[in-house]
Amino acid sequence: MSTSLEGHNAVVFGVANKRSIAWSIAQALHTAGAKLAITYQNERLEQEAKDLILSLPGAEAFMCDVSRDGEIDRLFVQLKERYGKLHVLVHSVAFAPPDELKNEFLQTTREGFRIAQDVSVYSLIALARAAAPLMEDGGSIITMTYYGAEKVVPHYNVMGVAKAALECTVRYLAYDLGKRKIRVNAISAGPLKTLAARGIAGFGDMLKSHHERAPLQRNVEVQEVGSTGLFLASGASSGITGEVIFVDCGYNIMGF
Repeated sequence: MSTSLEGHNAVVFGVANKRSIAWSIAQALHTAGAKLAITYQNERLEQEAKDLILSLPGAEAFMCDVSRDGEIDRLFVQLKERYGKLHVLVHSVAFAPPDELKNEFLQTTREGFRIAQDVSVYSLIALARAAAPLMEDGGSIITMTYYGAEKVVPHYNVMGVAKAALECTVRYLAYDLGKRKIRVNAISAGPLKTLAARGIAGFGDMLKSHHERAPLQRNVEVQEVGSTGLFLASGASSGITGEVIFVDCGYNIMGF
């Protein structure tokens, strides 16, 4: 089955800069023919984000802070007016306060835990709920996770717990939305030099370990994650839902 997205409308959350996983997926969707709505978080990020987003012919930029229900509601009113229907939603959003990724996990604060769960996990539920009525023909919802959801990755801390909750959320959403022919899946990418990765202490050691231990003996490229996003967005993955797809050069299969 083809990976063409001609005639499809997609909304992508989480583009911060040209190194973002969300940006790589957006480029892949654009190349496949999708009409794109791409969001940025706030006015502080507006200029850089708009310049990047509008570099893709036909793509449109919208502001939305996914931690605010009012902004989500307003955005989806705009999307319905502009596009009518949606076929693809990409959720590439995660955040925890920086100190939560530096201190021991034992020192996780109540507020830091709440923020990580709200921004990184609950936002997927809120976006899926808002998108479902626009996915009249079925659709694909894609989110981003990491191996730290399954195994201890030093310094990943509360984000590991958030990603575990996110993966469970994918399965429950897949169950609820399956009757509407909406698929929900997660991509578990290997470590990439994104803006978010800068906040993880020891990130260089993580890259080195993946490079040495992965069966392919290298780290994953962001374009490979983008291609997997296109696969999950397209009819080529029509029988896949509720899954975590690893794109990590095989690192996750290794015992040591």
